[in-house]
Amino acid sequence: MSGHSKWHTIKNQKAATDAKRGQMFTKLTREIIVAARNGGPNIESNYALRLAVQRAKDGSMPWDNISRAITKASGGGDGVQMQEMLLEGYGPGGGAILVNALSDNHNRTVQAVRNLFTRAGGSLGESGCVAWLFAQRGMLIVKAEDVDKDELSLKIIDFGADDVNIEGDYLTVYTMPQKLEAVRTALEKEKIAVESAEVSMIAKQTIDLDEKQSVQTMKMIENLEELDDVQKVASNVNFSDAALAAYEKA
Repeated sequence: MSGHSKWHTIKNQKAATDAKRGQMFTKLTREIIVAARNGGPNIESNYALRLAVQRAKDGSMPWDNISRAITKASGGGDGVQMQEMLLEGYGPGGGAILVNALSDNHNRTVQAVRNLFTRAGGSLGESGCVAWLFAQRGMLIVKAEDVDKDELSLKIIDFGADDVNIEGDYLTVYTMPQKLEAVRTALEKEKIAVESAEVSMIAKQTIDLDEKQSVQTMKMIENLEELDDVQKVASNVNFSDAALAAYEKA
C-alpha cells in the first residue's frame, strides 16, 4: 500500500486522545505478554519481545507498564491465555483485508470483526482467502526533513534495507523481518529520526479503488483497529493522495 507514511501520520493524529492512548497501551501490553510467554522474559534473547518493547516505547508507554507486562507473563499472570488469530476478508470495493488479533475468546472476536466487515459493505472470508496476497516485511517510517532524500535512501539501502519509498518529508523503509532491528539501530546511530518500526504484512501488489471506496476502506480499518482484540490491520488498497485528504477531513 502506498501512502504508508501519510496514513501513519493521519492515524496518529486521530489517536491522540487519552482514551485511544489507553486503548493503545492495552494492545501493546497484550503484545508484550504474548511475546514474553512464547519466548521468555529475556529481552536480549527474545527478538519478538524486543520488538514489542520497542513498539511500546515508540508509543510513549511508561517503562513501569512495560516491566509489569513482562513480569505478569513470567509469573503466569491471571491464567488467561491470549490466542493469536488471523482473520481475512474483503472490504468495500473488493480490497483484501488482513486482521491480526489477540483474544481470550475466539468466538467473540470473530463475531465483532464479522459485524464490522458487514457494516462496511465487505465480507469476512475463509482462512487463506487473501493471506497469500501479503508478505511479512519489516517496515520503518523515517522523518527526513531538510535532507537530500535520495542520498539518504541510498544510505539506508547500504544499511540493509530492501526498498525505500519517498513520500513528502517521510521515507517508508522496507526490510526483511530479521533485518528490521539492524536497520533501525544503524539509522539511530546516524541520528536519523525513526517514527515507527514494526513487522507488518505488506501487500505484494496493490489495487486502486475510487475515492469513495478508498475512504470507506480506511474508515473500516479504523473501526477494526478500535476493537480491543485487534492488533493490526493490513490492506492491499493503494490509497491516493485525494482519498487520504478526504479521509483526514472526515
